[in-house]
Formats: sequence, C-alpha cells, structure tokens
Amino acid sequence: MLSIMSAGAAALWLCILATPVLMRWLHRKRIGQHIREDGPATHTAKAGTPTMGGLAIVGAVVGGYLIGHLGTAVNFSAEGLLVVITVVLFGGIGALDDWIKVRNRRSLGLNKRAKFGAQVAVAILFAELAVHWAHTSTTLSFTRMTSPGLHLGEAGWVLFAVFVLVGTSNAVNLTDGLDGLAAGSSTFCFAVLAILGYWIFRHRAIFHLLPAYGIDLALTAVALGGACLGFLWWNAAPAKVIMGDTGSLSLGAGLGALCLLLNLDLLLPILGGLFVIETLSVIGQVVSFRAFHKRILRMAPIHHHFELGGWPETTVIVRLWILAGLFAALALGIFYGVYLTVTKF
Repeated sequence: MLSIMSAGAAALWLCILATPVLMRWLHRKRIGQHIREDGPATHTAKAGTPTMGGLAIVGAVVGGYLIGHLGTAVNFSAEGLLVVITVVLFGGIGALDDWIKVRNRRSLGLNKRAKFGAQVAVAILFAELAVHWAHTSTTLSFTRMTSPGLHLGEAGWVLFAVFVLVGTSNAVNLTDGLDGLAAGSSTFCFAVLAILGYWIFRHRAIFHLLPAYGIDLALTAVALGGACLGFLWWNAAPAKVIMGDTGSLSLGAGLGALCLLLNLDLLLPILGGLFVIETLSVIGQVVSFRAFHKRILRMAPIHHHFELGGWPETTVIVRLWILAGLFAALALGIFYGVYLTVTKF
C-alpha cells in the first residue's frame, strides 16, 4: 500500500511542479494551440494556449512509477513496465502530431494514414510483448473470474489488443476538446483500476497470479491517476495549458493497456463509458451525414453539441465528469458483484 501511495503522490507533485516549467518553455518556443476553423466560436479565445502539456503527464507517470518502487518490497514486473512503455510510445506519437500542428500553424498534424499506422505498429509491439514477455491470458475476459469462454489464441488476442489500444487512445483523444474534460474523466478510470489491481493482488489465490502482478499494475494505475490530477491543476477551465495529442493518446493507451493486462477486456467499455459515448457521437455524425446528408448533432463530438445548445463550457465539463464517475462506479460495482458471486461457491 505504501508503494501505491508513493507512486500516486510522486506523480501528482511531479506534474503540478513540472507543468509550469514546461509552460514557460512552451511560451518561449511559441508552441501554442491552433483552433479548428469549424469549431465553436467561443474556442477562438483559446488560440495560443500552450499545448503539448502531455509531456508533463508522461514524465510524471514514469517518475511516479519509478519512485513507487524505491525503498519498498514491490518488484518491477513485466506488466507494469509494459504499460509505462506503451504510455511513452503513444505519447511520442502524439508529440509528433502536436509538433507538426505547431510547425505548420494549423489544427491538423500527422495525416490520418501515418498516425493510424504508427498507432497500429506500437499496439502490435505491445500485444506481442504482452503475450511473450508478460505472458498475459489470451482468453476474452469480463472480470477475470468470468469470461465468454472464448479462447482467442495468440493471433486473435493480438488483433483484439490492437483494436482496443488504437480505439481507446483515439476515444480519449476525441474527448479532449474541453478544458480538463479528458484529464478529469481519466482520473476516475485509473482510480477504479488501481482498486481492482490491489484487490486482485490481495486475493491472488483466487486469481492464480504471481504476487507482483496486481500490485504493480495498481501502482501504475495510481501513477497515471496522480499525473492526471496534477495536470488538472493547470488544465482546469480556463486552461493555462492543453495536453494535446501527447497527453490524450498516452492516457488512452494507458487505460487500454491496463484493462488488457488485468484481463478486464469487456469491462473496459463500461469503465470508460464516457469515451465510448464521445466516439459513437462522432461515428454517428459521420455515418448520418454521408448516408442521409443530415447531421444528428449540432457538432461532434457530443460535448460540442451541448456547447452549441447553450450550455456553458464549465457546465458541460462538470456534467460529463459526473457521467464518467458514474460509469467508473458501475464498473467497480460489477466487478465486486461478480467477485461475491464467485466466492460464494
């Protein structure tokens, strides 16, 4: 427990203290946010706000994870290291995307094929390492104690893991359109995953896991949650810094990687329910417009729809935070309910 608290506290303070330093550097380099021309008119005031703040998140996650192991009995595990590596690599893709936006002075960075290809490549690397280094289960699972009974095998699980990582990273990226929305919503998810990781560690006899497995993933989840909270200190409306794709892609990848390695594959859509809604709103808008030449929303993703409907930005953010928290609580309740059912027998 001490190691988990240390990791979270270290990530929190590292992000709180490092972000202003990063902001001053971004100001000097004139690395500011470019606003999409078809976005809400109220967002024009955000033009020039320092972006690529996700660098502080990624750095705080790495620092928190390492500090959480100092002076404790918790050993580094392949699973925990794999999550951190994945966060860093997806953060690198996002940083390149953000840098191109700044260099070209437009709201578009990497072209879609290059960005998607890079995400798939990193996701394949993660999946292969998960199977051959971390030796994760390749059975499709809901709460690790129950599953649909579908054994995917290596090839099937790799394809599934790639879909999850790319999908989750892009889902958080789509949600990152309002000040603090992605950081606050992600915090709920990582908090629940930390609880589940610790629960799995405490009851490892039921889960048939090595002692370091659950505790190290819980520590990683807390480091991610602490980094989100630390960044939220500066990213809350009105934001003084924007995480950019650097932060959103890394957080989404971290969320997906944790669920895959904890074998909570099918619990992920419930845990990250807000991210699913945001993604579906974009898909629905595109399909409706191309098929029927009509828009189902004023603007996608759905948080912009509410803005254009007259809700103040802070109202949209807080209400979606509440929704994200409810989804996270539901996922926690489902896990605990299944645990109680299984342990009775």
